Amino acid sequence: MLRIPPFTNTAMSNDSDIKISPALQKREEIIEKKEKELQDKLAKAAKLSVDEAKKMLISEVQKDLTEEIAQNIRSAEERIKIESQEKAKEILVDAMKHGATSYTAEYTVSSVTVPNEDVKGRIIGAGGRNIRTFEKEAGVEIEIDESNEIRLSSFDAVRREIAKRALETLIRDTRIQPSRIEEVIRQVRSQMDDVLLTEGKKVAEECGVYNLSLDLLKLIGRYRFRTSYGQNLGIHTIEETKIGVAIANEVGGNIDIVRLGCLLHDIGKVVTNEEGTHVQVGVATLKKYGFPKEVIACVAEHHEERPFSSTESAIVWIADGISGSRPGARYEPHEDYMARMSKIEEIVKTFSGVEATFAFQAGRDVRVIVKPEEVDDDRLTILAHDIARKLEKEAEYVGQIKVTVIRESRVTEMTSVR
Repeated sequence: MLRIPPFTNTAMSNDSDIKISPALQKREEIIEKKEKELQDKLAKAAKLSVDEAKKMLISEVQKDLTEEIAQNIRSAEERIKIESQEKAKEILVDAMKHGATSYTAEYTVSSVTVPNEDVKGRIIGAGGRNIRTFEKEAGVEIEIDESNEIRLSSFDAVRREIAKRALETLIRDTRIQPSRIEEVIRQVRSQMDDVLLTEGKKVAEECGVYNLSLDLLKLIGRYRFRTSYGQNLGIHTIEETKIGVAIANEVGGNIDIVRLGCLLHDIGKVVTNEEGTHVQVGVATLKKYGFPKEVIACVAEHHEERPFSSTESAIVWIADGISGSRPGARYEPHEDYMARMSKIEEIVKTFSGVEATFAFQAGRDVRVIVKPEEVDDDRLTILAHDIARKLEKEAEYVGQIKVTVIRESRVTEMTSVR
């Protein structure tokens, strides 16, 4: 700031000084005050680092924008909710539309039409010898009534399919006798490898998977002859894969992993020479064929037996649930369901010391209450083992049954009356 020095005129006498006016003096004071304020602000600013100054500036800006940002976030959340619901509907409708296949769901019985009573009589044979030979060789039960249909019953759909094809061949051939029955069944059984391979290729190609080993394709071919609550496993797998791929496309998941995870998630259900749940058997099977750990994780986690390890694993679980729970996908007559549950409970009740038994989870879980005075703690383990073994032989249940035996001791005492 420039200060105005006292004005001196050298031409004038040194003894005469010019006086400053009051207005000029007041202006000078105002300027000095402003100077002091600026100096204070500069001094304060000088004490801040560059980062501190930036933070101060950002803080001031954020205060002004906080409300506006919050409003934008709320608006965006509402918009995302609306759009995500619409997009989810589009994914499901599109996936289900492409999930239609030509497969026909079968349960545990196959039917063969008989042209006339004469053929029916030859199938039975003298004294029932032909029908007994057929049941023994094919491993199925035959039901014959007054209608023109013969029903083949078995929980093993592949075995039932062999029996059906063999019976149709015998009807066309007309030579129905024990030796011929054995020969035809052997021939049809050897041809089933080609049938399974063909069906396996159909399922895999529908799912967009190629170049699998022949043995694995034969296993996948068994999907065609396996049902769960009336839902054909081949249909379910194709449908689930299309749904899973559609979801993976939308959320940015690894489509290849999801595709394989969906195709192979139930592979354990068709492996008959291994023990364990279908999840455990499926994991062991995929390890045997050298699949990546990400695909194995999808199979291991699709029933939530352990936490999801990836987005792809969760997608396989979601797609499995959608395909299995959609209206019309699965069906089991109420009478059959109750008969199976009752049979399991009745088998358990045959053991001594059992007070009550309850079947849960469609027969997968059985709780057994024993009489504590008849069954001690040492016998609990043996009893549970014996019950499990008997259920394996007599329950005719496809899958594992968990048996839990419970022993409870109670002591009750009453107080005296005062």
